[in-house]
Amino acid sequence: MLETAPLPKDDRSVAPIAANHPDANWSMPTGDYANLRYSSLDQINAHNVSTLRQVWSFSTGVLRGHQGNPLAIDGTLYVHTPFPNYVYALDMDEGEVKWVYQPRMDPSTIPVMCCDTVNRGVAYEDGVLFLYQSDTTLTALDAKTGKELWKAVNGDPKRGQTGTNAPIVINGKVIVGLSGSEFGVRGHITAYAADTGKRLWRAHATGPDGDILFDPQKTMSLGKPVGRDSSLKTWTGDQWKIGGGTAWGWFSYDPDLDLLYYGTANPSTWNAVQRAGPDGKAIDQKWTMSIIARNPTTGMAAWAYQMTPFDEWSYDGVNEMILADIDVEGRERKVLVHFDKNGIAYTLDRATGEPLVAAKFLEATNWTSGVSLDRASRNYGRPAVVASRSPFLNGSDINTKDICPSSSGAKNQGPAAYSKLTGLFYVPVNALCMDYEPFRVTYTPGQPYVGAVLSMFPPQGQTTRGSFIAWDAAQGRAVWEAPEDFPVWSGALATAGSIVCFGTVDGYLKCLDQKDGKALFKYKTPSGIVGNVMTYAHKGKQYLAVLSGLGGWVGIGMAAGLTNPTDGLGMVGATADLQRRTSLGGALVVFALP
Repeated sequence: MLETAPLPKDDRSVAPIAANHPDANWSMPTGDYANLRYSSLDQINAHNVSTLRQVWSFSTGVLRGHQGNPLAIDGTLYVHTPFPNYVYALDMDEGEVKWVYQPRMDPSTIPVMCCDTVNRGVAYEDGVLFLYQSDTTLTALDAKTGKELWKAVNGDPKRGQTGTNAPIVINGKVIVGLSGSEFGVRGHITAYAADTGKRLWRAHATGPDGDILFDPQKTMSLGKPVGRDSSLKTWTGDQWKIGGGTAWGWFSYDPDLDLLYYGTANPSTWNAVQRAGPDGKAIDQKWTMSIIARNPTTGMAAWAYQMTPFDEWSYDGVNEMILADIDVEGRERKVLVHFDKNGIAYTLDRATGEPLVAAKFLEATNWTSGVSLDRASRNYGRPAVVASRSPFLNGSDINTKDICPSSSGAKNQGPAAYSKLTGLFYVPVNALCMDYEPFRVTYTPGQPYVGAVLSMFPPQGQTTRGSFIAWDAAQGRAVWEAPEDFPVWSGALATAGSIVCFGTVDGYLKCLDQKDGKALFKYKTPSGIVGNVMTYAHKGKQYLAVLSGLGGWVGIGMAAGLTNPTDGLGMVGATADLQRRTSLGGALVVFALP
């Protein structure tokens, strides 16, 4: 590991930050193309963060889950909300509103948004903001005035297609995904021209090669060409047309390799028995539950790696791909690190997609005994399924007990962070297991296509439901762990000040020492935090900011007024005590040193 840089001895002595500091702005939803969520700002550091104080806050006027984070660009904060997707431009001094954009959307979109009405943020390039609305409208706004420049419609909410992910802008192209696997939506990502909104290409997750933009000979998987109809061969009949594989998480990009990276979600329906092959056996159902690398100009896939073939547990693969250069077995490698909902942390060669490390980051993970990394084995890269935790093998209408992790994942979409000081990854963890009972369901466009009843609970012998860990991606092991009462849904921030910060669903902003996880700062915000911590500099001073507003899947009980323990696909029962710890809200909370 790299040594932590020395910090100022006088915790009250802070040097002003130059206006042209490279990290004064936070101009991308993920901080940078590599999704590191790391800032070189160090005015706030491990010695003085305990004196941090709230300097101002801003109410968004909207309830439900406030995911993502604002952008900070040249004196302005751009803040987004859940449905109805307001965008505010705020002056950085005290949060005065410069302009507000309020799109008009049909409220009938709300019932087809699985797991809350969240939005993960706006993107920016060359004076233009890009908002991806819940109804799948991609809107370009003048960043100075909020004026609409163009709109493009990416899907149809009447068929269960919705928009929740933050766009990414690469070389004049705005790229967005699609949500709705729980409605039988066939997933895709699409590129639009940033200046006009013209659609440039679309790549589906399932279907014929021309639709998924795979070249049978040039697109690779586990070091070999995928071959013709790599997706179609792994589906029965036309099920791929309602097969899921949506892309509602985060995007990253390597400019040197010119590759865009993202993950695809679970196959539809959740009842794997209905998705079996003609002989009643499991089939991979590519390319759901996969990491895919594409050329952002053409959309063509360079490689794909399927993490959970024939997913039986709804382990969406959409969590962020973090791009870092680390030493693996004595050799510096350009890697992609991914903490999947299935409980496995993957370290891949990001040029080829071949797995280098695959290890459980949630110790309780029991649906698999592990992933084979033996290149000579026919099971290379595949997880070995534990039969007793297989709803498919047990069959429809049978309640398979004590599967870990739950469908909410060992980690959900809240992004991890990487520190250039320590070489470690800092990961929000959910420690929930489940009982899972699949049942037969009929597909109807625009209606839920789930087919499973869930109950969720902590791992056996454990009372805490989450933690925050530091992870060594080269060794595949946790370096330290900080337990949490509830699942951790917030995205992390690591800085050159040797701190790592995140939020909790009962409303606390917390900062820890990167080296050992020692608690350094804790502050209670008005509502639960499912947003991502970010930092920026303004007039020589460093600030931390986070969206406070309970919701998302973890807070769906309170956000949507649900009380049955199996509602919210089992989450309501797992977090029923949240109502005693926090309440609904919607605010941006900003912190600085005295």
